[in-house]
Amino acid sequence: MVPSEIRALFAMVARPEVVSLAGGAPYVSALPLDAVGEMIGGLVAGKGAEVLQYGSAQGDEVLREHICEVMSLEGVQASADDVVVTVGAQQALDLITKIFVDPGDVILAEAPSYVGALGTFAAYQADVVHVPLDEAGLIPSALRETLAHLRAQGRRVKFLYTVPTFQNPAGVTLTTARRAQVLEICAEYDVLVVEDNPYGLLGFDGEPMRALRADDAERVIYLGSFSKTIASGLRVGWVLAPHAVRAKLVLAAESAILCPSNFSQLAVREYLATQPWREQIKDFRELYRSRRDAMLESLDQLMPDGCSWTRPAGGFFVWLTLPEGLDSKAMAPRAIAERVAYVPGTGFYADGTGQRHMRLSYCFPEPHRIREGVRRLAGVVEQEIRLRDTFGDTGSAASTGVQTPGPDVV
Repeated sequence: MVPSEIRALFAMVARPEVVSLAGGAPYVSALPLDAVGEMIGGLVAGKGAEVLQYGSAQGDEVLREHICEVMSLEGVQASADDVVVTVGAQQALDLITKIFVDPGDVILAEAPSYVGALGTFAAYQADVVHVPLDEAGLIPSALRETLAHLRAQGRRVKFLYTVPTFQNPAGVTLTTARRAQVLEICAEYDVLVVEDNPYGLLGFDGEPMRALRADDAERVIYLGSFSKTIASGLRVGWVLAPHAVRAKLVLAAESAILCPSNFSQLAVREYLATQPWREQIKDFRELYRSRRDAMLESLDQLMPDGCSWTRPAGGFFVWLTLPEGLDSKAMAPRAIAERVAYVPGTGFYADGTGQRHMRLSYCFPEPHRIREGVRRLAGVVEQEIRLRDTFGDTGSAASTGVQTPGPDVV
């Protein structure tokens, strides 16, 4: 087990003078907190004997029915019997890896990939093999080449881990055409797909994308979370899995935590039953859209030549690529000294590459703070460019854009 790149930043970015573009904390202050507080108080007063008691390892049945309703917005038709409630989607990742992975087994993951998933995979001694993505998401041809390469080596691939919609950290979305291709390739090579979808309802344009799970109920294990659409502090997520896998998930959950928090589950159940949650998601979407716009406008205006970045259509993150010769990890302490924080790209690659990249989060700071943070960051990058031009490279130029080397250098 290794420390998270993000967690290591927390102590420094908690200082009020630092503009944090690092963590992906949702803006829970946008919730109707008075109404939510009254709802929870009434829940404890009226149903305290149930709310404060143990529950089942699979999770509250009524909540699981509500979860099926939420997933239906992305085209997923499911039975509550195949849903397992977890302590956030992070526990779901842990349980799935525990069930499927032996030391040395291969897990395919996008490059870059969610740092929390990489930490879990490392803890179970999996061998993470990255598959590159671009502005349209995971590249199907690279997926096929990687699988063929691994098969020729006789290596076991247990599953593909993907965040197809508003990806963390790159902010890109897998296109509809590519979704069909990815499912086809995984079926051809008999590989499971773990679809992690915490941001799917937080798009800024149009209706939610159709989930991968909506088009393949037997091969796709779907992970969801209320951390981004209600409140992260409740720690309520879920897994939708094929029936045989669901049974193993319940056993694994029992051994890990006995049961998820009944209080948190019933609070979410009550929220979904009594509060205008669809309207609240629309409010979140507009709020995050305005903050995304503030970040992109500031980057366009202030970042020096040689920088590039993704332009997310939803979610929380922008992925920025620095000019050749700059190292985001080496630069991070100097950015903190200038009172701005980001997450270096190295944390999103299993092999520690990604030095030229950084993740910028726009979900939590107010727009004026985002603009000020980008202004400070642009000044740091300009200083780094001057140092590079004077003394040579300040770090490794491991990769460009949002792609990584192909399977021949796995």
